[in-house]
Amino acid sequence: MARALTLDTHPAYQSSAAWEAHLRRDRRRSEHTIRAYAATARRLIAFLGRHRACAIDAAGLARTDTAELRAFLADRRADGLANASAARELSAMRGFLAFVAAGEGMAAPPRLRGPRVKKGVPRPVSPADAIAIADDAEEEASGAPWIGLRDRAVLLLLYGAGLRVGEAVALTGAALPLGDTLVVTGKRAKTRIVPLLAPVRDAIQLYCDACPWGVARDLPLFRGAKGGALSPDIIRRAVRAARARLGLGDRTTPHALRHSFATHLLGRGADLRALQELLGHASLSSTQVYTGVDAAHLLDVYRNAHPRA
Repeated sequence: MARALTLDTHPAYQSSAAWEAHLRRDRRRSEHTIRAYAATARRLIAFLGRHRACAIDAAGLARTDTAELRAFLADRRADGLANASAARELSAMRGFLAFVAAGEGMAAPPRLRGPRVKKGVPRPVSPADAIAIADDAEEEASGAPWIGLRDRAVLLLLYGAGLRVGEAVALTGAALPLGDTLVVTGKRAKTRIVPLLAPVRDAIQLYCDACPWGVARDLPLFRGAKGGALSPDIIRRAVRAARARLGLGDRTTPHALRHSFATHLLGRGADLRALQELLGHASLSSTQVYTGVDAAHLLDVYRNAHPRA
């Protein structure tokens, strides 16, 4: 009797696992990106199996044509996928199929034009609101006082140094003792040096002094309530609760604090190239979006203040 195929033995899913390992080892993608792209690959394999009514192997994946790609996207659209999400799905699908085709010695599948995505301008929060979020998160944190100090320190890192939330929680005890700068490991394991303002440094030190788990060079700097690594979701929940109490908009997120860091520096005359280095952007085009933020702010001021606006 033939043994049933499982995710571990199914040829197509083995290709998906190999691609996931490639993204992690060779492309150094973030864990968030890897999970999202791997999920797309598995959805595509399942769809093609239904669409063709047969088992799919690597060679079958490599033969995927434009009509099937369109059918897959249409199927996803029926689930309510928006343009931005559809574009990300298509990007993941292209990468996966190209990887499989290369492994089979076949030409990459045809390219399919993705949906047009309107680029939104990041919504920064004011300096006062950024500090209020950090203070509120500290005051309202449940549990021991050190947890509130932890949340405040992380949030000040996002606003005061422009870190991504994943970069902040990935810091280890090797960052200590704190100085005027901090070495941060960002996307694709790329490191950068960011200035560490005195209020941010003091907030981190207060947390370290109060943390009951101690600090070791090879262990996470920011700990969860039970001593493990702090999850980014804890910080996201803290910001959601703080913005509700402070009456701030739904787009006030941990990442909005990073946007605010960039926007406020640019508004004070920071050089775009220097800002690119501080944010850890691989491309200047990623940083240039903040010029639109600053222009939007100026227009808001003009409309609200000018007598003939």
